Amino acid sequence: MLIPAAAQQPGANDLAGLADQGKVTYAKTCSHCHGPNMVNSGTVTPDLRAFPDDKTRFVTTVKQGKNGKMPPWADILSEQEIADLWAFVVSRRNP
Repeated sequence: MLIPAAAQQPGANDLAGLADQGKVTYAKTCSHCHGPNMVNSGTVTPDLRAFPDDKTRFVTTVKQGKNGKMPPWADILSEQEIADLWAFVVSRRNP
């Protein structure tokens, strides 16, 4: 039995759960460079509240790093942890 794509989309409660997990992962792996509030004015790291405009770009950057400015995390973070990070960062995005 096939499940329609719309039924497979995460609901608001699911996204909140992912964001909660993403907050934990962010605090452990990202906050030391990107700041506890997703902006670190003392470095060249971007304000993550404005960054996540494209999930593919976000995932690629997390996995592959960024030109020596950010290390790659593909061998450290699981696919689920990266999805959780995306949910957390997007939940905090500036409109």
